[in-house]
Amino acid sequence: MFRFLPGILLIQLVTAGLVFICTRWPQEPQLIIVVVVFAIIVAVLTTFWFGSIIQNLQNSTSAKLQAKHARDREKIIRRAEREKAKVTSESYQQIEKAARKTRAKANFKVGAYFAAATGAGAIMILSQLVTVGMMVLVASGSGLAGYLFRARQDRLSRKNKLLLPKNIQATKKQIGTQEPVPRDTKPETHQ
Repeated sequence: MFRFLPGILLIQLVTAGLVFICTRWPQEPQLIIVVVVFAIIVAVLTTFWFGSIIQNLQNSTSAKLQAKHARDREKIIRRAEREKAKVTSESYQQIEKAARKTRAKANFKVGAYFAAATGAGAIMILSQLVTVGMMVLVASGSGLAGYLFRARQDRLSRKNKLLLPKNIQATKKQIGTQEPVPRDTKPETHQ
């Protein structure tokens, strides 16, 4: 707390000077009044000086504390974001694993149903029910084709969802490097 030292030394020097003046010079009432008023003024000014020093110390301490809290808050936010991303990733992996398991079971059941329908159609053809057997075979074949087409679309859709974050990042980078287009201009039409 060396910040208070110059003020304390100044008060001691002024006090010593006032004591010296009061002891060496004649004891007139006007001189005593002037010395007392001067001492009060010096005391008030020194009080304000010390008050401003304390206020500056409090402000700097408050600023340091706010900076520390801001750093701690940023650390907490970053840690929470990492944990959130980790939990989201884990839950997404669990959901995907459960979905794959469910799809595998469903695919097995659908395959068994189509095999049974195809077998029933083949038996009908062999037992002289050609028209009905052909209808069962065509229906089961078209159902299988539709199911396979739907499975292919689902697979492509999942693949696109996995690629979407990468595409978004690439698009953001491309957008960031391009200059903005003014809104007033209309697109040119080719005739």
